[in-house]
Amino acid sequence: MDGKMLARLGAIVFVTVAVVATALELTRKEDRSAIPSVGPREAGSADPLRGELIRCRELGEAGTRDPACLRIWAENRRRFLAPAPPAIDRPEAR
Repeated sequence: MDGKMLARLGAIVFVTVAVVATALELTRKEDRSAIPSVGPREAGSADPLRGELIRCRELGEAGTRDPACLRIWAENRRRFLAPAPPAIDRPEAR
């Protein structure tokens, strides 16, 4: 067997395996109970801003024109990007 024939055979095997793997993946049934739900937390959440952020996210493109959402996003950016509090000065042990 020469090199070209071996390369062709390898390519055919690779394509065949890829097609079979794709077909198996597309026909596989997903177990919905095994997938954790990604929903809003309980109403008594420690962060009231979170509920508003979720509401604005659910608005989609309309959220970009909603003044309340713009205010909430600005507050979230301020909290996220705020500089960390200064470290407590401790005497170094030498």
